Amino acid sequence: MTGADSTEGKPVQMETWRQSILEQLADLSAHGLRRGLRRIDSAQGAYVTVAGRRLCCLCSNNYLGLANHPKVLAAVKAAIDRWGWGAGASPLVSGHMAPHAELEARIAAFKGTAAALVCSTGYQANLAALRALASHDDIVLIDKLNHASIIDAARGSGALLRVFPHRDYAKLERLLDGAAGCRRRIIVTDTLFSMDGDFADLPRLVELKRRFDAILIVDEAHATGIFGEHGRGLAEQMHVEDGIDLTVGTLSKALGGIGGFLAGPAEVIDLIVNTAGAFIYTTALPPAACAAASAALDLVEAEPSRRQRLLALAGELRDDLSAGLGLDLDENNSQIIPVIVGDAKEAVRLSQALEESGFLIPAIRPPTVPRGRSRLRISLSADHDKADLARLVDLLKSLP
Repeated sequence: MTGADSTEGKPVQMETWRQSILEQLADLSAHGLRRGLRRIDSAQGAYVTVAGRRLCCLCSNNYLGLANHPKVLAAVKAAIDRWGWGAGASPLVSGHMAPHAELEARIAAFKGTAAALVCSTGYQANLAALRALASHDDIVLIDKLNHASIIDAARGSGALLRVFPHRDYAKLERLLDGAAGCRRRIIVTDTLFSMDGDFADLPRLVELKRRFDAILIVDEAHATGIFGEHGRGLAEQMHVEDGIDLTVGTLSKALGGIGGFLAGPAEVIDLIVNTAGAFIYTTALPPAACAAASAALDLVEAEPSRRQRLLALAGELRDDLSAGLGLDLDENNSQIIPVIVGDAKEAVRLSQALEESGFLIPAIRPPTVPRGRSRLRISLSADHDKADLARLVDLLKSLP
């Protein structure tokens, strides 16, 4: 053969499966839905370098600016010197090292729970939780706009799955009432919804879970480190921590690192350790990643000014966008601000125009958001500059 698709110099017909893939990709392109990887040539921060240009990055989850913080970097370097890089095995074999155990104790103390467990990613944390707690005798009830990891975990659990419209707790109540024959009724919700920037009504959910003897699992991925007096999340801010049965979180957003965690009762964590394949059958986090998370938690507790500045910036930008563009934004203030465009191609066009003017805000399109709801998802960092945000508002107002 002289090439992948020829024999003795004669072209052969492309395999049917490859042709179907090319057609599928062409269809994505035609509808403005084809995406690609973007190379970043700098450390993560409020500004990044793309193709030799310095852009104001308004799309990352590095909310507190800790991904490149000197104290976090110092903790990583010290951990590598002491513990090396890889964990070498899954946690139940020999991968659960001292930094993992120390981080788990640190998270449990931070969240005020009896136990905690570190997972390789936040995605796997959700898989581990639901695969351990739910089976064919149970029902899992989830908000329609929950993160994909929750949806995937619920679908794969074997339990009956019911999805209620976003924040429609009257519908959830009816579903709970009709599921009396199930062994476990499990409610799962994001606390801060990652694409819309709005909040779950946690007091209402706690009331429902108590009335129906349900399990309430909350994913504080986008809220940990940012909300509450001590930065523990929206459950702390809404004063319902004692009503949460299991908290899922991530080390990769406000904490600036990588990994996920679960925090809750000791018997729940023990069950997950013993039965959750997403935890059992994967290599443990590098110990240095655990050291980074511990250092980030120290900063969350020692420097509340970071989250205070972040939410102040978010409040000002929300007000300016509402006044300047007439956006109908959620009444709750968060660091995630959606600018709904609608059409996917139009969202891409606006994103490209913003990039030409120095702002990195990729278009968010289906399947991440529903069809007809493509958007620019602005996400802020405590390190952003007010002048840049004012320029962004002016630019959005001027774009055709």
